Amino acid sequence: MTARIFVYVAHKDGVIDDSAATLFAAAKKIDAAAPVTAVVTGFGPALAAVATELCSSCVEVWKISSEALAYPNAELIRPALAKVLPKGSILLVSHDHFGIDLAPGLSIKLDTAFVSDVVDIDGLNGAQLKVVRQEFGGQVSTHVTCDISSGAVITVRPGALKLTTVAPANGTVIDKSAEVGTLTARRRYLETVVAESGDVDITKHAILVSVGRGIGEQENISIAEELADALGGAVSCSRPVADAKWLDKSRQVGTSGKTVKPKVYIACGISGAFQHVAGLKGNPLIIAINKNPKAPIFQVADVGIVDDLLEFLPALTEKVRELHSISK
Repeated sequence: MTARIFVYVAHKDGVIDDSAATLFAAAKKIDAAAPVTAVVTGFGPALAAVATELCSSCVEVWKISSEALAYPNAELIRPALAKVLPKGSILLVSHDHFGIDLAPGLSIKLDTAFVSDVVDIDGLNGAQLKVVRQEFGGQVSTHVTCDISSGAVITVRPGALKLTTVAPANGTVIDKSAEVGTLTARRRYLETVVAESGDVDITKHAILVSVGRGIGEQENISIAEELADALGGAVSCSRPVADAKWLDKSRQVGTSGKTVKPKVYIACGISGAFQHVAGLKGNPLIIAINKNPKAPIFQVADVGIVDDLLEFLPALTEKVRELHSISK
């Protein structure tokens, strides 16, 4: 393996996005021995803080600073990265709204291979990289072999890979801003509109009991509410439940809903499509309950239970209450 591996690290207000950990894990699965270079863009003290923090786990951190990049605009970052990345590089980007916007056009500019929404990496044989993608809403896993002899831009699904321990490093920040030059774009950032939190702010709870289509009907949500009450958590949901108006839109987890960082996430009757799982950050303990043993949610769950929700949830609630009474 001779190509350099780069990881584009997203951040906000000086805080590194959780997706970075998945990207570093993916880099190690491509080549465990290769040093990984982090690339960060932005402006001001927040960018400087992120670059310094990354030095503890990377030998090199490439920084591109520009006032135009204070808000991450893929239209500006594409040409910036195209100017600084060496020919034949492998760049890993998170498969989220920004990554989907950035990566395809960047691969064209770099004249490299492009692989999207990777959920696992099987290994590298010479210039042939074997990766795993999912099709048909996660029902089928596709093993893809791609030629990365000219480099590659790869988007990796957040949270899809088991996180690895990053060896301590005493890295160096390398400022690449001068190489980028003037950046201009046809679109510009105006403002961020924060959605109302609704009756319950699911982003504030350490325990979420989340219901999906498998709950059957609206009346059955009460059994999830009883479990959430017993655990001291709140009830959230997947998109089909919100679309059916069984729960308020403010309770929805996912790319079209809210991003949450609970300590425990209990997925009840949720298939586990990418759009939903992408709303989970912070590496929570995921407990999946589904009567379909092939549901994609089991691929990311720490604990998987194949059972009927309507029978299992009341029994679990009763057991939780029993343990609470014993501990008092």
